[in-house]
Amino acid sequence: MRTLHVGLRVAELDRSLAFSTSLGYEVVGEVPDTDLGHLTMLKLPGDEFVAVEVVHDPNGAAVGADTRLSHLVIQVDSMDAMITELAARGIDTEAPTSPDGSDDFRTTWIVDPDGNRIELVQWPAGHPDGMTAADFAE
Repeated sequence: MRTLHVGLRVAELDRSLAFSTSLGYEVVGEVPDTDLGHLTMLKLPGDEFVAVEVVHDPNGAAVGADTRLSHLVIQVDSMDAMITELAARGIDTEAPTSPDGSDDFRTTWIVDPDGNRIELVQWPAGHPDGMTAADFAE
């Protein structure tokens, strides 16, 4: 297991990306239409993988001091084993889905006691330990 990245909710995408890129972050890729909104993946030049996922939903709730964290993402080796382990500890998970329709790339969600959402990701075999520009190549 390892932490993959943190999703940060932002009020104004262009303003946030201008700030982040002025700090040195690079845009690795984007996913425009998700249930969370428009996602933009960022990494620093010295990082191999995405570290921040900027989440912008212009139709969503207002972004305030208590709503900035969108979600935390954790990589798991086996989704089935993790779901079984969490169930044994009394932690419910959503039914896993596959972003690409495959059997080995799977995601699910859990919620911590304070209501923070945590996404669990099982990468397909051979995938790097984090997101890279290759995940967004067309």
